[in-house]
Amino acid sequence: MEIYDPHSIEEKWQKIWEEKGVFKTEEKGEKVYVLEMFPYPSGRIHMGHVRNYTIGDAIARFLRMRGKAVLHPMGWDAFGLPAENAAIKHGVHPAQWTKSNISYMRDQLRRLGFSYDWDREIATCDPEYYRWNQWIFLKFLEKGLAYRKEAEVNYCPNDETVLANEQVIEGRCWRCGTPIVRKKVPSWYLRITQYAERLLEDLEKLEGKWPERVIAQQKNWIGKSTGAIVKFPVGDSYVEIFTTRPDTIFGATFLVLAPEHPMTLTLAQMGGREKEVQKFLRKMESMSTRERSTSEEKEGVFLGVWAKNPATGEEIPVWTANYVLYEYGTGAIMAVPAHDQRDYEFAIKYNLPVKVVVVPEDGVKVEGRAYEEAGILVNSGPFDGMPSQEAKKAIVEWLAQKGLARWHTTYRLRDWNISRQRYWGTPIPVVHCPVCGIVPVPEDQLPVLLPTHVKVTGHGNPLQQVDEFVNTVCPKCKGPAKRETDTMDTFFDSSWYFLRFCDPHNDKKPFDEEKVKRWMPVDLYIGGIEHAVLHLLYARFFQKFLKDLGMVDHDEPFLRLVTQGMVLKRWVSVERLLKFLGLSEDDPLDKLVEAVRRLATVEK
Repeated sequence: MEIYDPHSIEEKWQKIWEEKGVFKTEEKGEKVYVLEMFPYPSGRIHMGHVRNYTIGDAIARFLRMRGKAVLHPMGWDAFGLPAENAAIKHGVHPAQWTKSNISYMRDQLRRLGFSYDWDREIATCDPEYYRWNQWIFLKFLEKGLAYRKEAEVNYCPNDETVLANEQVIEGRCWRCGTPIVRKKVPSWYLRITQYAERLLEDLEKLEGKWPERVIAQQKNWIGKSTGAIVKFPVGDSYVEIFTTRPDTIFGATFLVLAPEHPMTLTLAQMGGREKEVQKFLRKMESMSTRERSTSEEKEGVFLGVWAKNPATGEEIPVWTANYVLYEYGTGAIMAVPAHDQRDYEFAIKYNLPVKVVVVPEDGVKVEGRAYEEAGILVNSGPFDGMPSQEAKKAIVEWLAQKGLARWHTTYRLRDWNISRQRYWGTPIPVVHCPVCGIVPVPEDQLPVLLPTHVKVTGHGNPLQQVDEFVNTVCPKCKGPAKRETDTMDTFFDSSWYFLRFCDPHNDKKPFDEEKVKRWMPVDLYIGGIEHAVLHLLYARFFQKFLKDLGMVDHDEPFLRLVTQGMVLKRWVSVERLLKFLGLSEDDPLDKLVEAVRRLATVEK
């Protein structure tokens, strides 16, 4: 054959592969679990998919040829807002749209010849799968790790749903790009914060196996800080601040509360500044925490009251400002402008005092900016001349004797809001009873099925309009009750799917523990860097929780991680590429390989 004809060759052999079950998972032998992040069924495979799945397929085939027993499955991350948006746009049911896309994309993947064990295919929108989402949620609830509360949340006015902090990108919804607003909504949360230390410590096990950038992003998101909580008297009460630099307390010249801090408005009313502060708070409501924390412009309002610096006894003004986040520490800080650059910029803008209390050991004077390094204490009363590291401990102990300080460890990580006010997701399996309160749905009544007859308009939660779904009976007292209408964040679905692939057809439990012991952890996981925090952090959290239940025996789900990069739409001709590399068409192959190697060492 002079010209390769893919239709005659590939279709023939792909049919033979399927008939003979060539890629069916071998149950005996040395195991290797190769997994690419499963796709959202958007309708068409794009080149990013092809790149990702080609890497996994090449490795899976190579390992099979070396005699390994390879698990290489494929499935569909099938719930989510795009299906609802498509239903609105095209007038089709989200299930119909999703299943049609799955069918088309499955055919594309088969046509590409990828070596998947299609007998293990799963889709998260199938009741056979999301039944176990609900079962796992009930386990979280049983262990006190799932709870409901009304709190100020990130809210997308376009999608009319709550977003987790991780789903707000530069103040906008990660899905549709609409600017988010802050709104109080009753929501369900998972206590991921109880696993913060384990999530952080176990990153050490992934050093050298995961990209350094991913590990760094997870460490930053967990955001562990060790310091002290110090009480600053304000009138008849206290404002508690968290600081990692108690050695600089003698240089604290003002306090700053986050706009959301519960004392912000109270103190503004006390100081006669309620109107000005309310105006500032309304402005802050339109900004995400990430947008505020990265803003170069420091903005704030004086609350009209003074606090007492517990170290000096001096009266210092109390402010609220955009650069202090309620999610971090206590939501209030002591501002030391001489030794914190953000405080320095704020103090210069609002003409607040700057008091130096730490100087470099070499005696070089620092001007025009904050000196943030360690040094020797000055202007610090009995602690003058003490190295700053030594002074941290001494000052906290000194204040602790007065009942004004204590050591404390805090994390940037916050509990995971899993409530979504939309239809196309896993129903949260609880009912609200006027007599019994919140009652979990019994396990033998799972799954709580999504109703099929819904009107999806894009406004509000469609499930609230389905009377036969909402109106139910309390499992406890048998009286009338209302079913929960929030559905789960789709990241819940993808936080354990890799375990279901080990035993995808089990109708008695999420998976058989022995089968998971056989295949887990995933030996090689391949996917985009954009999941460095969202998916990977949640999957690690689920793995640790399920280990605590005795269902898995590994702390980490993914032994090795490859982030494959992004396919861009810009194309370069062979002639331009050769010219760029300084080569000609007549150059030997080894010269081309060497040139590409050199290119690979260049960052940009």
